[in-house]
Amino acid sequence: MNQVDYLRISLIDRCNFRCQYCMPEGAELDYILKQNLLTDTELLTLITEIFIPLGFTRFRLTGGEPLLRPNVVELVNKIASLPQTQDLSMTTNAFLLAPMAQSLYDAGLHRLNISLDSLVSHTFDQIIGNRGQGRWQAVWEGIQEAYKVGFNPLKLNVVVIPGVNDHEVLDLAALTLDKQWHVRFIEFMPIGNGDLFGDRGWISSEELRQRIRNRWGLVESKVPGNGPADVFQIPQAKGTLGFISQMSECFCDRCNRMRLSADGCLRPCLLNETGQIDLKTALRDGVSTAKLREQVRGLLAIKPEINFKQRESGTATGVYTRTMSQIGG
Repeated sequence: MNQVDYLRISLIDRCNFRCQYCMPEGAELDYILKQNLLTDTELLTLITEIFIPLGFTRFRLTGGEPLLRPNVVELVNKIASLPQTQDLSMTTNAFLLAPMAQSLYDAGLHRLNISLDSLVSHTFDQIIGNRGQGRWQAVWEGIQEAYKVGFNPLKLNVVVIPGVNDHEVLDLAALTLDKQWHVRFIEFMPIGNGDLFGDRGWISSEELRQRIRNRWGLVESKVPGNGPADVFQIPQAKGTLGFISQMSECFCDRCNRMRLSADGCLRPCLLNETGQIDLKTALRDGVSTAKLREQVRGLLAIKPEINFKQRESGTATGVYTRTMSQIGG
């Protein structure tokens, strides 16, 4: 088991997109009320007094869409300025990124993962929901601006949905040929939209690799990844291709992360709801950070026993009560 030193922090559960795999069309979502979100002060208290003393040194800011969080640039700067922060990154849909890219970079954020599920505008709109018409161009401009100001390499995340965007795998892989961009293909999961998953299913990473192998060839990359992706490279390409195979291959033994929701629930595993700790409520009730730190230490101790393949242990009912956007991805 890897050392768990990586915390994914959801800054907000709201999003300006409604991606099919994250928030089902027509579903009623109970967004977290502003007063129930972790404040900047509470979040920094948890980071400095609980997570850093337990060995966490790498932090990823997620959502919803993290760029919707008020004062996000200032918060980035405060986390980046902590001497123990070895790596700070963000996952964004990039719709708001172009005018913010320089400020975020200057604040100390030097790594971005950008969701880009299609290179075709109408397919992109289909994936991100009815509210998304015409938004592909803004996302693409955000990607280009981020690259221009210094976010290099960039990571582009692609959730592969059969019959929707899987025919674009080769076009998306080709983005790595001439730029130091890292494209990550992610197997579609049952969280967020179980009905769509049941209808469409998923495509294994190995099948995607074979498609790419047949077109260009494929070799294992010497560029290491920070997470569960198996990293490959098209021969002579400047960038890399990663495959996150949470459905076809169990990588629990390599998991090095926990997830903190926007309302302060610490989740030991993406697909495990039963073991989470409500840190925000405890903090507001006056529980000492020393006691909370011991509770988190206990959760870390049992994390190796939590295996998402054992789905009966993930929830009490077998149904996930939070969508991917509410968990933080």
